[in-house]
Parts: sequence; structure tokens; C-alpha cells
Amino acid sequence: MNKSDLVRKVAEVTCTKKEAEEVVNNVIDAITDSLKKGEQVSLVGFGTFSVAHRKARSARNIRTGEVIRVGAKKVPKFTPGKALKDAVK
Repeated sequence: MNKSDLVRKVAEVTCTKKEAEEVVNNVIDAITDSLKKGEQVSLVGFGTFSVAHRKARSARNIRTGEVIRVGAKKVPKFTPGKALKDAVK
């Protein structure tokens, strides 16, 4: 399922396709904005979006074999909730 499939599914249940697209985009934007602020987004039964911190590390350039330094960074993380895990079993 991609974003347009999700919009279509929401539109089937609630409103027009245009309104559903706005809703989906607003939900994604709200989650993104919260993660940018370093906040956690919990959707009970579905899962939790959070920001994980990766430490700086050394890596190897596959083509040259040279060791390079990869800086520390923040990455989005998703932890599925119990209900989602149970539904996928």
C-alpha cells in the first residue's frame, strides 16, 4: 500500500478523495513536526514514532576500502504496538 492507496481507503470510509488526501497529509505533517521537535508520537494500539540518536562511527568505503568517519545523527524510529503485532501474526 502506498500513500495514494491510503488516501483512497480513507475516502471510501469518510469523505471525498480530495478531503481524504488533506487528512492524510495533515497527519503525516503533524507526526513529522513532532519528531522534528524531538517529541514522541504514540498511537495506542498502532505504535510509537520517536527519534533515535545514532553515534558517530567508522565505516568502510566499499569501492576504495578506505575507512571513513560517519557523523552522529538523529533518525526516525517506529516501534509497533501490541495490537499491530498481534494483527500481523
